[in-house]
Amino acid sequence: MNNTEIVKQGLKKRYAREKRFQLYGKLAVLSGFVFLVILLFDITSKAWPAFSVTEILLEIPVDHESLGLSKDSEPNEEALSGINYAGLVKQAIRNVFPEVTKRQQKKLLYRLVSSGAEFEIKQMMGENTDLIGGEPVSVWVKADDDIDTYYKLETVTSRVKGEQVRFIEKLKAEGRIQTSFNIDFFTTSDSREPEQAGIRGALVGSFWTLLVTLLVSLPVGIAAAIYLEEFAPQNKITDFVEININNLAAVPSIVFGLLGLAVFISFFGLPRSAPLVGGLVLSLMTLPTIIISSRAAIKSVPPSLKEAALGLGASHMQTVFHHVLPQAMPGVLTGAIIGMAQALGETAPLLMIGMVAFIVDVPGGIFDSATVLPVQIFLWSDSPERAFTALTAATILVLLAFLTLMNALAIFLRNYFEKKR
Repeated sequence: MNNTEIVKQGLKKRYAREKRFQLYGKLAVLSGFVFLVILLFDITSKAWPAFSVTEILLEIPVDHESLGLSKDSEPNEEALSGINYAGLVKQAIRNVFPEVTKRQQKKLLYRLVSSGAEFEIKQMMGENTDLIGGEPVSVWVKADDDIDTYYKLETVTSRVKGEQVRFIEKLKAEGRIQTSFNIDFFTTSDSREPEQAGIRGALVGSFWTLLVTLLVSLPVGIAAAIYLEEFAPQNKITDFVEININNLAAVPSIVFGLLGLAVFISFFGLPRSAPLVGGLVLSLMTLPTIIISSRAAIKSVPPSLKEAALGLGASHMQTVFHHVLPQAMPGVLTGAIIGMAQALGETAPLLMIGMVAFIVDVPGGIFDSATVLPVQIFLWSDSPERAFTALTAATILVLLAFLTLMNALAIFLRNYFEKKR
């Protein structure tokens, strides 16, 4: 065998190895894409029922006798608070099923309607006192979560009895049951009842927490990056600081939660479960990411730009803030937004500072008790009711949507500042 044939065989083997490597790479990319599609499809299929709610049409009696009011009494707040609204709902549903007379059947009948129906009727009465004393009012009230799950998925569960299935079929035949868009999912806060639960409190809590994180971590992180990259002397102290900043980026997030619990809550006495503490903890976790990315962006600015500014008589600070920083801004903002997106998806450190509490009220500020979207997902995923599965998946979709928007914003800002420079 001559040298030419040996070279040809070697090239053939090399090309074969290159093709196999490219094939492995394509298979890896395809596998990742397939797994991502499967994951998104699974989450979306489970989340879809949460965006609709089952409602039952009832004629609520509003005459004085049913309300327990005298005809001469004024429908003031005190009189309205004494009305048995739960009894009104039960009376209305008994009117739809007059054939139901046995006690056990009545219990199953009452369980068709959500326990929050009485509060809906109370709110309606408070807003429309002119209805009192008139004809029965037709109201769509929410169905119980088990009935809601059965009606939307059409699957019999152990929590829906055969007698209730017959009730649902009658409601369906009479046009008294329907599904509509679940606007309460976005406008109400957490609840023990799945059909009444929403993410508004978690959304507002996430907003306040991320606001604190942004106001603390962004200026501190950028200032630290500028100092370390442009002004700090190269000695053992700065080397030690740089090494520890890199190490902090790899520290498990739960450690920051323990730090926040020990320092901010136990030592400084800040309120537990508050967005202020949550934002400070997430700021500590986000700072290394912002500092490292900002330093990399500053370092990527061409040295000739700095030298030209210094040559024209600009001071070191003027050079950094008027020339270097504007050029590095795309990378700085990209790193900051990625750090904020990371903070938005964190759960473990917030669990350690008490943001896992059951919060019904919407927080009005950074000192009020609150929860955030990842923690709300954690709470609902541990709930035994089947309807919470759909709520959990729907909240995951909302969280993914926010993360996608933040990453899209990072790309937009990077392209915008790159065009300006």
